[in-house]
Amino acid sequence: MLLRIEKESMSLEVEGRVSATAWSSQHAAADSHGAWIVSCHPDRLLTRNQAITVLTVAELLEVGYSNDDPLVVESSTRT
Repeated sequence: MLLRIEKESMSLEVEGRVSATAWSSQHAAADSHGAWIVSCHPDRLLTRNQAITVLTVAELLEVGYSNDDPLVVESSTRT
């Protein structure tokens, strides 16, 4: 697994395939500060840290953690 974090984009690769992506958009938020959009939650505008957390949770789920695992639940409540 590889979580690649760049200045304007992020991607999660699992077993050689891209599982989720995130990108920064300066025009996404009304406050002109921009926001991050993650492919597995495209209707939510996120901060950079929230986008990293969402991709991390997606990685945990990809490797076999269940939705009710304490690590997944705790991480999900922080976004």
